[in-house]
Amino acid sequence: MARQGLRSQSETARSGAGPVPATTREQQAMSVCPATTEEAEAQTQTSVARFLYGPANDPVHFFIPSRWSAMAPALLGLAGLLGLMSRTVPDAISISCLAVAIMICLCAPLLARIEGTLHHRDWRRYPLMALAIALPMALFGFATARWMSRFHSVGWDMTVQIYVVLFLVAIALLELRLTSIVAATLAIWSGLSIVGASPTSLLLLCAGICLGMFLIVRHDRRAEQQSERSAEREREQRRAEELLNEYEETGQGWFWETDRRGQITYVSACIAQLLGKESQELEGRPFTSLFALEARGQESERTLPFHLSTRSSFHELSVRAATDESNERWWSISGRPILDQFDNFMGFRGSGTDLTETRRSQQHVTQLARFDSLTKLANRFQMSEWLEKILNAPRLESRACAVFLLDLDRFKQVNDTMGHPAGDALLKQVAERLSSTVGDMGRVGRLGGDEFQVVLPGHLQREGLAQLAQRIIENLSQPYSIEGARVVIGASVGISLCPDDGVCSEEIIRNADLALYAAKGGGRGRHHFYDEDLHSDAKERQQLEEDLRDAIANGALELHYQPQVRTTAEKITGFEALLRWKHPEHGYISPAKFVPVAEDTGLVGQIGEWALRTACRDLANWPESVRVAVNVSPLQFASPALPAIVTSAIAAAGVSPSRIELEITESVFLGDDKGTEAMFAALKGIGVRLALDDFGTGYSSLGYLKKAPFDKIKIDQSFVRGATIEGSRNGAIIASIVSLAEALGMETTAEGVETLDELDLVRMLGCSHVQGYIYEKALTVEAASLRLAEGLTAIARGPRSARAPRQTMLRKVALEHGNHVYNGTIRNISQSGALIEGLWNVPPGTEFGVHLAEGYIVMATSRWCKEDRMGVQFAQPLELDGTGAVLFTPPRSKRERGEQAGLRKTG
Repeated sequence: MARQGLRSQSETARSGAGPVPATTREQQAMSVCPATTEEAEAQTQTSVARFLYGPANDPVHFFIPSRWSAMAPALLGLAGLLGLMSRTVPDAISISCLAVAIMICLCAPLLARIEGTLHHRDWRRYPLMALAIALPMALFGFATARWMSRFHSVGWDMTVQIYVVLFLVAIALLELRLTSIVAATLAIWSGLSIVGASPTSLLLLCAGICLGMFLIVRHDRRAEQQSERSAEREREQRRAEELLNEYEETGQGWFWETDRRGQITYVSACIAQLLGKESQELEGRPFTSLFALEARGQESERTLPFHLSTRSSFHELSVRAATDESNERWWSISGRPILDQFDNFMGFRGSGTDLTETRRSQQHVTQLARFDSLTKLANRFQMSEWLEKILNAPRLESRACAVFLLDLDRFKQVNDTMGHPAGDALLKQVAERLSSTVGDMGRVGRLGGDEFQVVLPGHLQREGLAQLAQRIIENLSQPYSIEGARVVIGASVGISLCPDDGVCSEEIIRNADLALYAAKGGGRGRHHFYDEDLHSDAKERQQLEEDLRDAIANGALELHYQPQVRTTAEKITGFEALLRWKHPEHGYISPAKFVPVAEDTGLVGQIGEWALRTACRDLANWPESVRVAVNVSPLQFASPALPAIVTSAIAAAGVSPSRIELEITESVFLGDDKGTEAMFAALKGIGVRLALDDFGTGYSSLGYLKKAPFDKIKIDQSFVRGATIEGSRNGAIIASIVSLAEALGMETTAEGVETLDELDLVRMLGCSHVQGYIYEKALTVEAASLRLAEGLTAIARGPRSARAPRQTMLRKVALEHGNHVYNGTIRNISQSGALIEGLWNVPPGTEFGVHLAEGYIVMATSRWCKEDRMGVQFAQPLELDGTGAVLFTPPRSKRERGEQAGLRKTG
């Protein structure tokens, strides 16, 4: 049975012994007799019929078998038997009918060939069948019935028995040709009915004809379906054989088959040719003889005998071919056991593919996979292996190590200004310096880009690690010579220790990365050791990112609106839309805290679009004279889709474009000048107003004001605060900005005006608009609508400027309220109060215990709160030193002062 498997299929496909495709037979038929189009088409149909339905002796599709000629002696014998049994002789008419019937049956082979030339649906096949089969049977029935009817002494039972024998002979000769069998049966009845015609016999004959027609139609339908299924199976088998043959000939794969003893019964010719043998020579040899199972360096070939002995399936076993050393070949083989219908094991059958080139490539890749191709340092994979080897050492004391993660500062500028070849040359020099600095203390690798890693085994003191990190930073910060140019970069180092900062590689690398992030955030050119606060900060930032995504999805963000008032008329001309987020657990969170997270995660575009659409929708319900200003981040400004978003938001709200004011910061001018100019032109084409936000706080030159089509300049609140203090230069800066804006035809808005003195100053200096607490805090959309319903007139309310002189600082303090302790930062302080940052939404009148120093607590009461800033008033004035600065030490008692005075007098 095995030899009837793959071998027979493949040999049939290669030898062409299978059925000829229909298109080829059509061409042959047309080329034999191309007399007319009709004849050619008929021949084509005949050829197709032969292809689809087999030879002319097919009992399913052809009516006349060649063996029907055997019916002639059967008719002659039955007629003679009937004469002997009846002892009578037929008349001349009966003899003539019998002779014609015998002659027609003798012509059956000729008639069968004629039928074979016709299409299986050709109507001419039915008259031909009637002539070859039905007519002889009808003549025999007529002749015998006439013969027996002339002799009343002869009983009909003998004739019926002759007919029964005739039926059996006809069924045997016609096989499964139901149509022909029915025709023969009806023909005998017809001949018999002609002699003894009676109403009953004719009625039975009609019933028989109807039943026969029904059986014939039903049989034809089933035969048609069966032929289609057979043709489809034949086409699929032929296609499979052709595909397998092409697959073998292309050399992409090969097939094999064994018997139950493991001997080869079939193998592709290409394998035999590769081994220098003929396919017949390999047949009968053990399947394992194709492979060099004892060669060294193989991976899984020793399991092949195991699979063959246990009769288990195997998949993609790598084996070496039994070739000489000069022509080393590797194969991947798969196989499965073959079972018969009784689950008896018959052998194996499977396939193989060539692995030679793949293995050579893998060896080459393996060599390159452990080293960086540019710097020749160890790559990330090899560094990870070294670290895992240290951490998995048998002895606990041998698992100590330190990991440095290095990131080059200002390396991107070298790539951008001098090109990537110069950057590659710089990385090579960095690798050399880093390797020489570390020396034998540890191993150095490049993780990718401008990121390097150092693994130092053993217990090392933090002081020594800090000194090594400092030497690395200093050596890498020395000037480089690249293409004759002098290049200076820097480096930042993050350090984590094992087991202090983790015991697994993932934890140590993660903590070193957090330390590196802290070092870069501290000003670059520094080293930083990991501590738990870094992890908590990273975790807090990750949690904040997740909460922000949920807030965007759930619509938890809000827009508050702060009025902008014209100074001359004290009328509200518009609002600035300010983004607010009320966290379900932490309350309102400062935009300064979550907006950078949104920018880093790419959410700022989605938030900005929502803010713009919401502001336009709210603006549609306000008076026509009121505008709304919406902040646009640099990332939004760089998006080519911004003009379309602005246009869509304005159209959806149905507001005038001139009522929309987009506030843009100076940082947008650090990018592509052409792209920036095109974006400004597109926005101005829409008809919106443009405002320059936080003017004077960025790093750009004033050259952009020559082209940027701004309608307004917003003066940052850092210039407004302190402008009324004697000796401050802020007033001169404000005056200069106002003069510049007036010369360029732009309006000005002073932000952060909180006192009447500041309002008088900016009004005197010519600011056209004012925004700040002196008029109104930021309002919800409902409160802003109610405020506009009261009218556009704005009234300034606030302190004149009655507070003690304050000193600016950044000092961390703890604020105690009840059983809770909060962290805050003092921004400025005086004897009577301080400005503390870090707490949100603090109600006025809340009392705190402010820990100014260790053991020094001062009671204070909150007077106002704006975003994350609040002003507090101390219960007792603080002491000042000789220079007028606040003392952060506990006040001395009167007794201590008296003792100190007495000591001075005694001295």
